[in-house]
Amino acid sequence: MPEITELRTTLGDLVVAAHRLTRLAARVTGSTESPATWRTLSVLQSTGAMRLGELATHSRVAQPTMTKIVRNLVDAEWVKRIADTDDARAWQIAITAKGAAALQAWRDELSAALVPMFDDVSDDELAAMSRTVEIIAARTEQALSRPALAGAAG
Repeated sequence: MPEITELRTTLGDLVVAAHRLTRLAARVTGSTESPATWRTLSVLQSTGAMRLGELATHSRVAQPTMTKIVRNLVDAEWVKRIADTDDARAWQIAITAKGAAALQAWRDELSAALVPMFDDVSDDELAAMSRTVEIIAARTEQALSRPALAGAAG
């Protein structure tokens, strides 16, 4: 088991590197969409339909901001409002097939923009990157399934 200090440092460095990679890819693509748009679509795709307030929490924005994001996403037909079966006065927000396709296209564009920066990685480096992704995906999925952390999705 790694030393806790080393683990904390590595995890902190990983978060910083991931944010840097995301910002760089977005800049290279020239995308004008807000990161909150992509985060919102990603949350809906991975978590499923939810109410606006819950979606705002998951996407780390204020509810009035989420109202604007959802309005724009509805106009683009990337999300839809569906009746909440538990409360007839409430709505849930769900990603549409068009929204899922837009999200996948954005992810493809991001990864394609990064290929030239990584086209010289060795097979061992690529294997290490792939294994890191697997570890993080498994650990975050496991953590987010716990009730105390479920509101931290994103």
